Amino acid sequence: MQDTFRAAAERTAHAVGTYWAFLAALATVAVWGVTGPYFAYSDTWQLFINTGTTIVTFLMVFLIQNTQNRESRVMALKLDELIRAVEGARTGFVDLDHMSDEELEAVQKEFSRLKEKYAPLVDDDLAHVQHALAKRHRRRPKK
Repeated sequence: MQDTFRAAAERTAHAVGTYWAFLAALATVAVWGVTGPYFAYSDTWQLFINTGTTIVTFLMVFLIQNTQNRESRVMALKLDELIRAVEGARTGFVDLDHMSDEELEAVQKEFSRLKEKYAPLVDDDLAHVQHALAKRHRRRPKK
């Protein structure tokens, strides 16, 4: 049952994210707007679009959230595999999603310190590479 829901949620989320779905929604609103004078802009006429959009929005929240949760889980597992496979990587980072906000803040501060410490070295390396490429480009004979 869950697999059926997941598959339906994924298909629906992808379908409503298409150009054609947008055009269908736009056409629905246009038809509703054009029929306004015919129904004398009555409360029932307004209620029709309000109810329809509320129901669609309510259901779409659950479908899109299901799809987003799955995609987030898949991405996390892929990153976990990369961390596991790279020699020297801290495999403890696989459990970052189970850390408290304070622990995550500490990890973020650690990376900020590392960035400040090593960014000048990386910038120097990049400047050196750019200089070498420019020099090589100047030496290249023109055709």
